[in-house]
Amino acid sequence: MNKGELIFFCGKMGAGKSTKSSEIAQDKNAVLLSEDEWLESLYPNKVRSLDDYVKYSNLIKPQVKKLVQSILATGTDVVMDFPANTISQRNWFREIFSEIGAAHTLVYLDLPNEICLEQIGKRRIEQPEREATDTPEMFEAVTKYFVEPEPKEGFNTSKIVRNV
Repeated sequence: MNKGELIFFCGKMGAGKSTKSSEIAQDKNAVLLSEDEWLESLYPNKVRSLDDYVKYSNLIKPQVKKLVQSILATGTDVVMDFPANTISQRNWFREIFSEIGAAHTLVYLDLPNEICLEQIGKRRIEQPEREATDTPEMFEAVTKYFVEPEPKEGFNTSKIVRNV
């Protein structure tokens, strides 16, 4: 049986990863998994800082990996709204698809900081529950760890560029 395709995203905070993941999941009739939803459901009101995020994100990854591999093995595509913004994050995605021989696409949303910050500001208004974490300070703290994907990493990358 053919395996499903794993689609995952790289892009700075506010680049539109969640919006694009929802669009792609709908277009492909794929299963959509959102890290924000998992974290809020399993650890309500616990993610208040970057350290909290790293701690709780790492706690869910082993089970999420097993789940995604099971879904892919049935031939169903999976869209993961989990960030692939660092080399170690991308290596986790690589383990998911390579261990079972599934296809993959890394969607890289390449937007300038100005647009990301503007979108974060809008999101803070539209989703007041994100007011504490969706701040310019959090953007700066997270962005310093961002590593643009490079061809030598060997991913099937689809790059979406948007300029100011």
